Amino acid sequence: MFRAIADVLRAIGAAIATVVTLPFRAVARLLGGVSDAASGPRRRRV
Repeated sequence: MFRAIADVLRAIGAAIATVVTLPFRAVARLLGGVSDAASGPRRRRV
């Protein structure tokens, strides 16, 4: 019972996190694309 509730809450939390982070990711991709185009080849930092 509690496991089912936890799974539902986890799924809702993941969905909310995705919706909240999408706009920020889109902006970061746009800004990163612009700066990468200006500076040259893309290098990823991990």
